[in-house]
Amino acid sequence: MKQFRKHGMWVTAASSAVLLVAACAPGGGDDSGDGGGGEGNGTQGASDIQTDPSQLGDVTLTVWDQEVRGGQAEQIKTLNAAFEKAYPNITIDRVSRSTEDLRTTLRLALSGEDAPDVVQANNGRPEMGQYVGSDLLVPLDDYAEAYGWTDRFPESVRALASYSEDGAVFGEGQLYGLPQMGEIVGLYYSKSKLDQLGIEPPETTEDLEAALAAATDAGETPIQFGNSEPWAGIHEFGFVQNQFVDAETIRDLGFGRPGSSWTSDGNVQAAETMVSWVDQGYFTDGFNGIDYNTAWQDFAQGNGVFFVGGTWLVADLMEAMGDDVGFVLTPAGASGKHLVTGGTSIPWSIPANSDAQDAAAAYIDFITNADAMTTVAETGNLPVVDAGQQEATGLQADVFEAWATAGEEDLLVPYLDYATETFYDTLTAAVQNLLSGQSSPQAFLDTLETEYTAATGS
Repeated sequence: MKQFRKHGMWVTAASSAVLLVAACAPGGGDDSGDGGGGEGNGTQGASDIQTDPSQLGDVTLTVWDQEVRGGQAEQIKTLNAAFEKAYPNITIDRVSRSTEDLRTTLRLALSGEDAPDVVQANNGRPEMGQYVGSDLLVPLDDYAEAYGWTDRFPESVRALASYSEDGAVFGEGQLYGLPQMGEIVGLYYSKSKLDQLGIEPPETTEDLEAALAAATDAGETPIQFGNSEPWAGIHEFGFVQNQFVDAETIRDLGFGRPGSSWTSDGNVQAAETMVSWVDQGYFTDGFNGIDYNTAWQDFAQGNGVFFVGGTWLVADLMEAMGDDVGFVLTPAGASGKHLVTGGTSIPWSIPANSDAQDAAAAYIDFITNADAMTTVAETGNLPVVDAGQQEATGLQADVFEAWATAGEEDLLVPYLDYATETFYDTLTAAVQNLLSGQSSPQAFLDTLETEYTAATGS
């Protein structure tokens, strides 16, 4: 296994301070607990903040997260135990939910009097943007000053959880959350199956399609895919789109900027390519009825040559496949570059109704500091900062190298579902209809264009 260590690595966006967008890093389980409040101090300026948690008295800190899968669950359990050991006066009451469960229950929890103290709030307009506009989250700028977050986290990261006070402008304004991890959605592959097929990891779209055809001819499942949880289809379409559309257009569409069009030639090519892959049997048979966890687990068990997935799966796939799994950026097609959908994991935020805000900020600082980044890496995840200072081998080294390349070559493009407040629902349904043959590529793009132009005024 190769070893990767690169000092000073960080993903920066030369063309835009808000190049990255957080993903819905999916969870697959539910381990719920009861909430509980604690006493704390509201933020009234950096000088008034108590940054020594041991001086806060006895506090029960209720934390809602979606760190329920493999390495995600391991890292947060490890860090929670370390925090309670360091500050025995603070007890963490953890409530962990799958991503979908969290998104459907969080708004009600935030608006209640007995709100959690720390939550993971997806930072797109449909969620964090609306929470900010409804005054349900605490702006963290004073805490950022008190803890030095503005020095530790680049603007390109902080912008991803920054909004104007009314929640309308994304990418600037006040800070409302901090992430722990970076994310990219790339191409996992089985080394043994590629060896059997006599091919190398694909560098271009032409290489990929040749590999998919060879896998089909050999009786293999070319791309393992499950789309019954429809957000997976967003990642799959983005993976194809990145091969045909230039980075700036994808960024404009993802950020909901006026002037771009979903019906461009590149998007038409991407949609037509998706349909052709379905027609040629390149995806798992019956994929719209298969859930995401089943799909990646089937891939890990040897059913499938490729899997399009996010780096939140690294720990699980390393455990299941060992040296047999590799990871590469999206093959370069007509776009001319290895564009990759990416961003940060879901940020950690403080509800406005929390009565333990200083303790909550101390907790967020603890799980995102330099020692925490080491824990994140050791549990098979991708630290949002300091990744280049961690030891990594095998699949994790592939991912760290891809993350570095994406930053150095300005390859990251945003998740597509944050274009408007309702684009997630529109896009997921549209992708399912496209892939099931219920809509043509042109009808699919017209659906997206209609909502996009109405929202952006373009």
